[in-house]
Amino acid sequence: MDIQFVGMKEFRQNMAAIANRAHKKKQHVIVMRKNKPMFELRPLEPSQEGFAEFLHSIQEAREDVKKGRTHSAKDIEDMLGL
Repeated sequence: MDIQFVGMKEFRQNMAAIANRAHKKKQHVIVMRKNKPMFELRPLEPSQEGFAEFLHSIQEAREDVKKGRTHSAKDIEDMLGL
């Protein structure tokens, strides 16, 4: 797999294009800040451990939204004591 290094500013300004390119070319993108790696962006592979669980969680969340089981930002702030 290919690795691409981008600066934080470039990543912020071109996030969608960088993510699309990483997905299409199966690249890992290392986002740098002051020449130090901050985080990695990489495409998810269906064969990766946890991928099926991730998809299941998304499906559960969609079902919760359809059934109205959601929380407002205020609810979350109250739950977290903010």
